[in-house]
Amino acid sequence: MKFDKTIGFLGAGNMAEALIRGLVEAISPDHVAASAPRQERVIELAERYGIFATQSNAELAERSNVLVLSVKPQIMERVLLEVVHHVRDDALIISVAAGVPIESIESQLRGNCRVIRAMPNTPALVQSGATAIAPGLHATDDDLELARFIFDAVGISVVVEESALDAVTGLSGSGPAYVFLILEALADAGVKVGLARRNAQRLAAQTVMGAAKMLLDTDEHPGRLKDMVTSPGGTAIAGLHTLEEGGLRTTLINAVESATVRARELGRRSSGKSGSGT
Repeated sequence: MKFDKTIGFLGAGNMAEALIRGLVEAISPDHVAASAPRQERVIELAERYGIFATQSNAELAERSNVLVLSVKPQIMERVLLEVVHHVRDDALIISVAAGVPIESIESQLRGNCRVIRAMPNTPALVQSGATAIAPGLHATDDDLELARFIFDAVGISVVVEESALDAVTGLSGSGPAYVFLILEALADAGVKVGLARRNAQRLAAQTVMGAAKMLLDTDEHPGRLKDMVTSPGGTAIAGLHTLEEGGLRTTLINAVESATVRARELGRRSSGKSGSGT
């Protein structure tokens, strides 16, 4: 696609690098930039991806039409103070810092700045992320479209209200941990019934990935897809009965709810303390 903006990543940790990797495949490296505090990291990014990289956050802000704030929440206030007079008037600000409200960012930058808050998850590191994005007061539909383009480069994205981001944290933010636990249990089960550990683990992982892809590709209700696998008197219904008897459905619902409640608690704790987060 034709792209005429520069997307700058202020901070170049794992999540930022995942986005950079996805974007340089979707657009020219000439339109991607990053800043990092260590010169070794600056050189590494420039050589690995062919992008502009610098140690100066101010320099990055001056050249970026889209400025992605990918620093730790604890240092967000200091970083914003550093770049506030260098951010372009027409820049779109996208924050991936957990627990830092849009209002906090808007209050520290000049004028009616356009801010979007994003909550990606760790599978973005392997181009399979799930990201929720929430617009600030002044963000436009075009801004949302651009933000979705950025995060779709490493997976999929959805638009939500900022008030829903705690629920996103409970579901897709924390969700990979739930799935890893399920995968570990499935692999253990495979070993118990006679499979080699590596084979059991690979079969379990591919099964989960394939089932998820079927759901995304078909957009069918998961119950309908479940019924397609479940034949009368067969093996799947026997296994499903055991899962229901063990309360798997209720346990997963409770896990998401507990994580959401915890995210809200941490958010309230950090309110009034700019830069603190989850």
